[in-house]
Amino acid sequence: MANYRLTGTLRGTVRAEAWIVDGVIAYRPPQGRVINIRGFIYPGLLDAHTHPGLNRDGNLLPHQEVRRRLEALRSWGVTAVRDSGGQQNPGDDRSDGLPRIIHCGQHISRPRRYTRHLAVEVEPEDLVAQALNEYEKSDGWIKIVGDWIDREAGDNLPVWPRQALVEAVAAVHERGGKVTVHSFCTETIDDLLEARVDGIEHGTGMSAEHLQEAAHRGILITPTVHQIRRFPEFAHAGARFPKYVQRMLGMDARRREHLELMIESGVAMLMGTDTAENVTEVAMPHELIDAVEDGFSPKLAMANASYDGRRRLGFPTWEEGMPADFVVYGNDPEVGIRQTLTPASVFIDGIRFPGKN
Repeated sequence: MANYRLTGTLRGTVRAEAWIVDGVIAYRPPQGRVINIRGFIYPGLLDAHTHPGLNRDGNLLPHQEVRRRLEALRSWGVTAVRDSGGQQNPGDDRSDGLPRIIHCGQHISRPRRYTRHLAVEVEPEDLVAQALNEYEKSDGWIKIVGDWIDREAGDNLPVWPRQALVEAVAAVHERGGKVTVHSFCTETIDDLLEARVDGIEHGTGMSAEHLQEAAHRGILITPTVHQIRRFPEFAHAGARFPKYVQRMLGMDARRREHLELMIESGVAMLMGTDTAENVTEVAMPHELIDAVEDGFSPKLAMANASYDGRRRLGFPTWEEGMPADFVVYGNDPEVGIRQTLTPASVFIDGIRFPGKN
C-alpha cells in the first residue's frame, strides 16, 4: 500500500501536514517512498441523509446496485454515510475503499402515511416494538416518519400521537440507540421535543423557539436544502389537496428566511442530500452549492459536511491511527463552493481514488 504526505491547507485541524501510512493517519514520516499530496484537504465528506439501501418497489436491491451507489458517493468525495432508511443494510456490501455506513433500519410510519413500499407500516400501539426491531437491524440510529400527508384531512399532519413517540424514543434510548425523525410541518415539532429525539430531518416547520430549544439540547438538524427546494414540485403532485399545496408553497416561499433562522440559532447541523438511485447525478456537492446559494457561508457548509458533521456522528477526522478518509481539492471550496464538483482525489482506508469529473 502506498504512503502519502498531505500538505497545503488542512481543514479541521491546526496541523500543517500529516501522513497516510499503511492506510491510517500518522504524524511522523514513514520510512521509504512517500507520495506528496498538496491541496485543500478535508476529512471525507459525510452525507447524513441518503438512501443507498432503498428500493422504491420494496424489494431488496441487487448487490451490484448497492455497490454502484456507494462508488458514486465516493466519486463525489463522500467517505461516510448515514443511510437514513432503507430495506437493507448497505454496510453488508461494504469493503475497503467504500464509504463507511451508519444504517438506520427501515422507515417506520403508519398505513398510507408515507411513500408506498418504503416504510414498515404499524399502528401507534406497535410503534415501540417496531422501533426496537429496526434498532436491532441498525447501526445505532433509527428513522421514524413524523408527519406526512393525511389524505382525509388533505394536509401534511403529524403521523403519531405524542405518547407513542415518547414511549418509542425512550425504548430506543434505553437500548443505547438514537432516533431521527422526518418532519416538514410545525405541528409535529413540539411532540418531537417532548419525546427527546436525537435528530430532525428537514425541519422546515421549526420556529425560532424550536430551533433555540434544539440547539440547547444538542439535537442534530439535517436541513436537506436540495430536497426542500423541491416543495413546489411536491405541491404540484398533491394539487388535489389545496391545504397541502398552500402549506408546501408557503414553506418554499419562506425557505431562505427559515434557513437563516437555523444558522442564527446555532443549532448543530448535518448535511444530507436525500438521494437514492439518483446519486450519480445529484450528490453532496449539489447540496452544498444550494445551501450556499440559500444563505450558508461556504465555511459553515463545508464544516457541517466534513469535520464537524463527522464528529457529531462519531466518524473520525484527523485522529492519529484512524483510517485515512479524505477528500482533496485543487482549489479552495470556501472561496468557490462549486470546487466541490471536481475533487482531485478521494481517500478511503488510505486507498486513493480519482474524484468525479
